[in-house]
Amino acid sequence: MNCVYILACADGTFYTGWTNDLKKRIEVHNAGKGAKYTRSRLPVKLVYSQMFDTKEDAMRREAQIKRLTRTEKIMLISAQKSDTHE
Repeated sequence: MNCVYILACADGTFYTGWTNDLKKRIEVHNAGKGAKYTRSRLPVKLVYSQMFDTKEDAMRREAQIKRLTRTEKIMLISAQKSDTHE
């Protein structure tokens, strides 16, 4: 499976990416070996994820999320949290 994810960085910003191994990717980010953006903003915490069958679909969704405003990202994260707590 391919996954799009949003991380909350220690400085309060968000980072969006995609991977085919979410657990490992978060470990890599928190080890300081992930994206350049997250290296100086550790630790990071997973706040959103969405699974896709194909890499292309995941990359397309990643691009869509990256175009969202901060407020829209917060709404997306909140919507997923409320869906998982019902």
